[in-house]
Amino acid sequence: MKIAIGSDHAGFLLKERIGKYLLDKGYDVLDLGTCSAEAKVDFPDWGARVAETVSRGEADRGIVVCGSGIGMSIIANKVPGVYAALCRDVTEARLSREHNDANVLALGGRILGEDLALEMVDVWLRTSFLGGRYEARNQKIRDYERSVYKPEALCQVQSGGRLVVVSHPLIQHKLGIVRDKNTSSKDFRELVQEIAGLMVYEITRDLPLEEIEVCTPLGPTKAFTLSGKKMAVVPVLRAGLGMVEGIIRLIPNAKVGHVGLYRDPNTLEPVEYYCKLPGDIEDRDVYVVDPMLATGGSASAAIDLVKRRGGKKISLVSLIAAPEGVERVRSSHPEVDIFTAALDSHLNDHGYIVPGLGDAGDRLFGTK
Repeated sequence: MKIAIGSDHAGFLLKERIGKYLLDKGYDVLDLGTCSAEAKVDFPDWGARVAETVSRGEADRGIVVCGSGIGMSIIANKVPGVYAALCRDVTEARLSREHNDANVLALGGRILGEDLALEMVDVWLRTSFLGGRYEARNQKIRDYERSVYKPEALCQVQSGGRLVVVSHPLIQHKLGIVRDKNTSSKDFRELVQEIAGLMVYEITRDLPLEEIEVCTPLGPTKAFTLSGKKMAVVPVLRAGLGMVEGIIRLIPNAKVGHVGLYRDPNTLEPVEYYCKLPGDIEDRDVYVVDPMLATGGSASAAIDLVKRRGGKKISLVSLIAAPEGVERVRSSHPEVDIFTAALDSHLNDHGYIVPGLGDAGDRLFGTK
């Protein structure tokens, strides 16, 4: 069984003890941080990491720890498909599994003693869901969840990659200008770069950190640095070129590959004409970028090319997506995360996204 664990600074010591305990018991442990009891961090960042990992099926269960456990349980339960239980004793831990099929356990690092916490973890992991009348009640929770969450949010519940619609106000404001048919090619190019740069904050949210020590003008302190991750940006030619500059401004050490595809106007299927990727692509987090995820044919073909050359950890980044394109990529590459600034209505008879923004390549380069 794979267990994801995470904490803020207040829960760090108990989280570390739980991690060692689980490893000694033979569990597969995925420690998502934080890395220190001294550097103060915000619990929502670390609780969401664990909850999303469980939601995506990358861990069987999760354990989150903060000072009281309350905040961690709240943030975990915001993630579709996560059913987090805040427990204070062994009985509650057992019942959360038997009756509620909880897949995340929230604990208070400043509330519980170490021995009690480890006993609770042990009971929680060994206890099975009873089903029966409890299954009917839990199904009502899942039905309610589906009634209030947007379909794209529920995609996180499915095994495999996520669909993340980046709804930051600045992105949505700039996207509105990009959609306007009266926006000039110059402004269009600049805005596409700006939107791509803003999206970097979301697509790199889960990059691992490691603790370092630095010396400020007032003395030494703990800080964080990226944990040796190597990245590659792979635009789908030609429209994908418009997003590259905005991305590499924020991750300048990323290498850039290129995939050349065009869409046959009759079949709407992609045709390959060029592919050049970094030689160590298998060791890199790869971001395939294409402004428009329309039919999904070009995106799926580009991901295929990256995989055939050794790429393993691949994400797709677009400005606007259509449901048809999302479905095709998910069907061909279910493990790939899809990041987009908007999920539009549908495709028209010519394979264009509606309402979309027209032909991104033509608008970027002033061609027809």
